[in-house]
Amino acid sequence: MKTVTCTAPVNIAVIKYWGKRDTELILPTNSSISVTLSQDILHSKTTISTSKDFSNDRLWLNGIEEDITKNKRMHNCFRETRAIRKEMEDKAEASGTPLEKLSTYPVHVCSENNFPTAAGLASSASGLAALVYTLSQLYELTISTSELSRIARQGSGSACRSLFGGFVAWEMGSKDDGSDSLAVQIAPESHWPELEALICVVSDAKKGTSSTAGMQSTIKTSPLMNERINNVVPARMEAMTKAILAKDFQSFAELTMRDSNQFHAVCLDTYPPIFYLNDTSRAIIQLIHEYNATSTDGKLKAAYTYDAGPNAVIYAPKENMAEIIQLIGHYFPSDKEPSAFFADPYSVAKDGKLGQDFVPKSHTNFNQHVIPVQPVNSVSRLLHTKVDDGPRVLSTEESLLNTEGLPKRLA
Repeated sequence: MKTVTCTAPVNIAVIKYWGKRDTELILPTNSSISVTLSQDILHSKTTISTSKDFSNDRLWLNGIEEDITKNKRMHNCFRETRAIRKEMEDKAEASGTPLEKLSTYPVHVCSENNFPTAAGLASSASGLAALVYTLSQLYELTISTSELSRIARQGSGSACRSLFGGFVAWEMGSKDDGSDSLAVQIAPESHWPELEALICVVSDAKKGTSSTAGMQSTIKTSPLMNERINNVVPARMEAMTKAILAKDFQSFAELTMRDSNQFHAVCLDTYPPIFYLNDTSRAIIQLIHEYNATSTDGKLKAAYTYDAGPNAVIYAPKENMAEIIQLIGHYFPSDKEPSAFFADPYSVAKDGKLGQDFVPKSHTNFNQHVIPVQPVNSVSRLLHTKVDDGPRVLSTEESLLNTEGLPKRLA
């Protein structure tokens, strides 16, 4: 039996992917850009064992066995990686240095997220990236990360971006077979380490409208979407790439907020409309705009973005993050144990208390009544994270499967 365990990160887009031109191959209607966040805070972890003694492929997600035959997207990833492995085995055999025929063995897959699945926290992206990266390590594939991202894309579109650390573009491509629709790294995590993120978990419930269903409804019914695809996104891709390479937070922040707003505008323009944001989401938007508008030098200090869900991701330079956390802590109070609400991994909260000294320093014109203090637990959790690396290979001790290839723990 051969076993490999890996983790893959969450990525949060700053230029959003929304809409497919091919739903089978998962080819997008526009290119997108994302930031890879630290796996120390959010990750999907996958262990895969393969053995000729296994009777069939099996899958456990978050401790529950699933029918792997019904998961078509996952099958795409198995099919593609096994095909590449088989090609390697055939070549090796022909050259007289045979490889073990792992491509013919069944696999046992066990995967866990350390955060809620399908709650707008990019769980499918990290989950499918972890699957494909672990398969590539298991089969010892000798292909580039961009080529591997083409396979991950067929599992979950955004998964292709989680195969790189740092700042990543998913180039939409133009070929019908999708061979040029893949991820490329714009800059590594070491390029702009001062950029950090605060995730405000507004709801960890499963979404009302899945991304897959929502985006195709938008494509069919939103007149605004054509303008976004044809004109807005191409210009923003160029501008955002330039902002990242220049570490220009002013341009990065404005583009991030504008693109998030427009993405949700096309969701509202969908018929019937799709509502991913709620009152708490909108209150966070108002608060960040007030925070930016009252900065003494007139510069933007933070940027919000929302994927297909109500959870806010606030990007900001490290120097601003402590006061942003205090702001959120004041207006969105929690009755949870402090460490359950905000674990403070980078030790930025004084005495572990939030919201007491909340008026931003030197923001003399800050309107404390911009929004009322929200109902307790409107934000259920704060996650402070930063730009970080791509998938990691873990040690044998970290395996989710035991020596028989079965889960060490079940739900």
